[in-house]
Amino acid sequence: MAHKRLLGLATVAILAAGACSSSATPVPTTAPTTAPTTATAPTTAPTTAGKPYISIVSKGFQHQFWQAVKKGAEDEAAKEGATVNFIGPNTESDVQPQLDMLSAELAKKPAALCFAALDSKAAGPTLQKFQDAKIPVIAFDSGVDSTIPLTTVSTDNVAAAALAADKMAAAIGGSGKVGVIIHDQTSRTGIDRGTGFLNEMKAKYPNITIIGPQYGGGDVAKSADLAKSMIAANPDIKGFFGGNEGSIEGVINAVTELHKNGKLTLIGYDSGQPQLDAINGGTELGAITQNPIGIGAQCVVYAMKAISGGTGFPAHVDTGFMWYDKTNINDPTIQAVLYK
Repeated sequence: MAHKRLLGLATVAILAAGACSSSATPVPTTAPTTAPTTATAPTTAPTTAGKPYISIVSKGFQHQFWQAVKKGAEDEAAKEGATVNFIGPNTESDVQPQLDMLSAELAKKPAALCFAALDSKAAGPTLQKFQDAKIPVIAFDSGVDSTIPLTTVSTDNVAAAALAADKMAAAIGGSGKVGVIIHDQTSRTGIDRGTGFLNEMKAKYPNITIIGPQYGGGDVAKSADLAKSMIAANPDIKGFFGGNEGSIEGVINAVTELHKNGKLTLIGYDSGQPQLDAINGGTELGAITQNPIGIGAQCVVYAMKAISGGTGFPAHVDTGFMWYDKTNINDPTIQAVLYK
């Protein structure tokens, strides 16, 4: 699997503006293939104060990642002359509350919907209602098992997690036990990150034993408890991969509480202040960074394209990813996509 992937067509200007230094590890992406879906953009769209109204239903607000996505969406909406409503449930395990929010937004008859699914299957019937109402759907961050979305704006999470596996294997010498804590096994991101990491290990590093994966719902406290249990049952464990911000922050807390800072190799995903501090302080080796502002911006870009009657949507808009650690965390290109 090739892991050096170029930041794709969906990367926002802040990434395009900064040239990668030799210390950054940019990951290229191939241009997405064009694959129109069955959804149809409306010929006329509801407006709010003269502006198209776009519903954005995310996975929640419990992590700063979603605040960065929200900023990207709102900034792009201001440029595009649209009104957005960015909402999400209290936690990333609240599947039914998210579906309720989806139904409430449908009743408002938005011009378009941007949707990050907590459960890749559960939203299907409601999304069908959006399609029946001729409201275009743009998936972001986490796709759905449906042909209804015109496109999905996201990271290639399989490739990104595979890169994390390669970094882990190199750090621990290609052998030993590694704990894996993922946020869930129902969203596309949870499935793909777990699959990418495990498959890379299985294919290339037969002397590494995976403990887990265990699922902490992206909750810091629950993920910490899972990590402590893994360490207690496997005192010779060498490292952990945390599949999202909450997962790795839980691992960091567990390792700190057990006074094992620097004794285990920790690799995470996304950023947030606790993770940045852990990398700078030596508790965590490094992490995969996505482009959350770019994800938010591009879902609005494609929503507006649908509202205006555009056609020829790519099946996937790859917003790119990069590896960062203590050696390149201050590189301008990396700094442009990190959040606190």
